[in-house]
Amino acid sequence: MLHIAKLAVGVKDIDHIRALQAERMRTGGHLRHRTRNFPRRGEEVLGGGSLYWVISGSMLARQRILDIVEDERDDKTPCTSFVLDPNLVPLIGRPTRPFQGWRYLNPDAAPADLDATGLALGEDMLPPDMRRDLRALCLI
Repeated sequence: MLHIAKLAVGVKDIDHIRALQAERMRTGGHLRHRTRNFPRRGEEVLGGGSLYWVISGSMLARQRILDIVEDERDDKTPCTSFVLDPNLVPLIGRPTRPFQGWRYLNPDAAPADLDATGLALGEDMLPPDMRRDLRALCLI
C-alpha cells in the first residue's frame, strides 16, 4: 500500500475543503481530484491508499483513493483523476514543507487519524497543559 500527499492550494482549513468538495459533488457526481501525471505506482496506491491533504502547511486530512482514471479537463487537455471517497478523515496535524504536484507517502510516514473525540491514540493519557503545548508545536 502507498499513499499520496497533495497540497490543498487556497484551502484555509478542513471545513473549507469539506465545503468545496460538497459543492463539487452537488454539481459533478463523483468526487475527483485532477492532476497532470498518472502515478507509475498506481496499483500500490489503489491497494488501500489515501490522498493526504496538506492544508495551511500541515497534513490535516485524508481521503481514500477509490480509483485512478485517465480524464480530461474542461478544455479537453488530457489529465489523470483520483476518484475520492467523500469521507474526509481528520488527522493529527503534521507540519509539511511546500512542494509542487503530489508526492508518494509511505504508510509509516503518514500521520495518524484523530479518533471521534479529536484525540490521537494515547493522547488522552497526557496532562491537558502538555497536550495543549504539544499541539501548539504541531507535535501531536
